[in-house]
Order: sequence, then structure tokens, then C-alpha cells
Amino acid sequence: MPIRLGPNQYGKAESRVVRIYRDTPRHRIRDLNVSSALRGRFEDAHVSGDQRDVLPTDTQKNTAFAFAKDKGVTSIEEFALTLGDHFIAAAPAAEGARVAVQEYPWERIEVDGAGHDHSFVRSGAGVRTTVVNIDGSGPDRTAHVVSGIEDLTVLKSTGSEFHGFLKDEYTTLQETTDRILATSLVVRWRYAHTDVAWDKSYDAIKALLLRRFAEIHSYALQQTLYGMGESVLEQHPEVAEIKFSAPNKHHFLVDLSPFGVDNPGEVFHAADRPYGLIELTVQRDDAPDPGNAWHGVPGFC
Repeated sequence: MPIRLGPNQYGKAESRVVRIYRDTPRHRIRDLNVSSALRGRFEDAHVSGDQRDVLPTDTQKNTAFAFAKDKGVTSIEEFALTLGDHFIAAAPAAEGARVAVQEYPWERIEVDGAGHDHSFVRSGAGVRTTVVNIDGSGPDRTAHVVSGIEDLTVLKSTGSEFHGFLKDEYTTLQETTDRILATSLVVRWRYAHTDVAWDKSYDAIKALLLRRFAEIHSYALQQTLYGMGESVLEQHPEVAEIKFSAPNKHHFLVDLSPFGVDNPGEVFHAADRPYGLIELTVQRDDAPDPGNAWHGVPGFC
């Protein structure tokens, strides 16, 4: 029976690129994790081992470091777009490129109430992400940008309910009108185009997501996430759709009655597993076709 090579890509994963800007006494830091991959006409490399069309993964790594110095990192989206276009131009057999970047946040250490010029502390306020997929070059080029944030852990200590759910003979969960709602969010949004002020857009969307999480009185995590996504689409026309993956970080009230101690919603057991996992997409009816925008994006979102 006939056998052929199916879809494939190759690249360099997780190059840790740290760019320090020292052009003034007040330094700036961009701390990146860069992964690149090329897809295209690479049958010979797989079938016969002929590597003449293969731009080595080591070269892709070196390019990421060189571009961090020569071109700088204005935003992770622009950095990924620049790398992707370069790789397609450098490898004639490549028909598409995928560049994914995570950015780890650093904050200035405060000394006497002011941020220090060159000392930083890692922030725990989530990891910024982008996945850029580019197909072709020249007039036929298409580029898709999916940005977002992961490991964004949020909690509200009241203002959350869960009741009226379907029950059967295996249901033991008790209804509640007052519970802790906590999750570690993965959020990704697809931009409708690439004419975007990337850093400004990211900062505004992140701030809006946090604000809406706090403001929405939650009857379910699903309802909260939908409300957060709806607000992003209402206020950011540059976004075509937004996806959420949210594990429900359960907090169970500890029964202290055996010790003669009352516990009116103050001491909880934080359980790490098993957990509910809520995933959804909020999108515009007139959103442009995603094309390869979600190619290589792990999981639901």
C-alpha cells in the first residue's frame, strides 16, 4: 500500500533570550522564551536524509539571539513577526513559519520608595505569550497573531455562587450561595490584523480581564469567563476572538467542629486535584477566517 509523509514541522524550542537595555543608567529587561518552527517542502530530509533544504535548528536559535541585539525587542509580537519573515526568506523550501514567545515579567525592586535602576524581582502576575504563524512571502504573505497570558492566578473570596445544577444518583456536591472562586487562567486572543500597538493592547486587555473578574458576581466560572471575554470584544475591535482555559482551583471549607471551633468561611483546604476544567471561546460573528492562526497552539487554547 502507498505510504507518504504527512504534515510536519521542525525548529528550535525554548531558547531563553534575555535582552538588557543599557543605553541609559536606568536599565530595562525583556526576558523571553522563544520557540520557532518551519513547515514546507522538507520531504527529502525525512525520506532520504537529504538536508540541503533544512535551515538548522541551531541557526534558528542563533538568529533569535542576534535579532534581540540587532533589532531589539519592542514587543514580543513584533519580534516574532520579524523572526518568522526572516526564516521564510532564509529557507526557500519553507512555506510557513511558527514563532511562539513567552515573556516573563520583572518588576523593579523598590529602594526608599522608588524603583531601582538596575535591580529587579520576578513578578507573579502571569506570563505574557504570543504565537505568530506566517504563510508565504511577498504579496501572498499572510500573518496571524494569537497573543495572551498564562499562569494568571486569581481568586475572589466571596461574590461567587454555584447552585441549581443537574443532579443524578452520583451527585454529592452541595449547592452554595457563597464560595471562593479561584483559577489559574490561560487566555489567548486572536487579532483580526497586525496593525496593532501590541504592548498597549496587551496591557489594556490584561487590566480589563482582571477588572471584570473582580466586578462580575459569579453564578458559575463559565459565566464569569464569558463576561470577561465579552468585555474584551466590546472594547477592543482589534480582537477577533478570545479563548479561555480555566482550572477551577477548589477551596473546601474545613470542618473544625470536632475541635469545638466554629469556622464561618475562614479556613479552607486548597485542593490541587482533581479539578474542574472550564474551556470556552467568545467570538465575533463577523470575525475574519482564522486560517493557520491556531496552528501549533497547545491544548484547547
